[in-house]
Amino acid sequence: MKIFTNHRYALITGIVLALVLAFLLHKSLMPDAEFNHLALARWVHIVCGIFWIGLLYYLNAVQVPAQAAATEDKGGPGPAAIGKYVAPRALFWFRWSALATWVAGAWLLADRFVPAFTFGYSNGSHDYQNVVIGIGVWLGTIMLLNVWGIIWPNQKKVLGLKPATDEEKAKARKTALYASRTNFILSLPMLMCMAATSHGLPI
Repeated sequence: MKIFTNHRYALITGIVLALVLAFLLHKSLMPDAEFNHLALARWVHIVCGIFWIGLLYYLNAVQVPAQAAATEDKGGPGPAAIGKYVAPRALFWFRWSALATWVAGAWLLADRFVPAFTFGYSNGSHDYQNVVIGIGVWLGTIMLLNVWGIIWPNQKKVLGLKPATDEEKAKARKTALYASRTNFILSLPMLMCMAATSHGLPI
């Protein structure tokens, strides 16, 4: 069956299953309740965010160290297979899940979008919720800009998707690494702030 042999079919099947389950639970347990588009936005935001941050952690904790080890292993297969087959796929899901996470987050914030970005100063509600979610929103936005403005343009040179000299590739590799590590670092306080609005700060 294709849902077990093709990851795209498996992903689509999971999405359809979740939506059907949500519909059935809604109709059986809350038949009079109206459709809650913000609950859908939250679910999309969480799923896309798991994709994005999961790949960010994979790239920083697994792929980059693996490529470095493969480069140093003179008798091994080298890092070419990762660069040719793994990295382009990982970066495809990485950059689009980053964008989808941000868009779903903006959808979820709805009328709180501007207050979050201004820490509540735009509507006179400079309180815990707006300050904490505002920090999370700004960190997430910086991370998104890093993905599309720095990491992906430089990775295209590294992967040979955009013409570049060896010197330009070396510079692009370093720039992409630093931007990715910046996102790796920022992801931890960002996730803390996102969770803190409903679960509190960890200290």
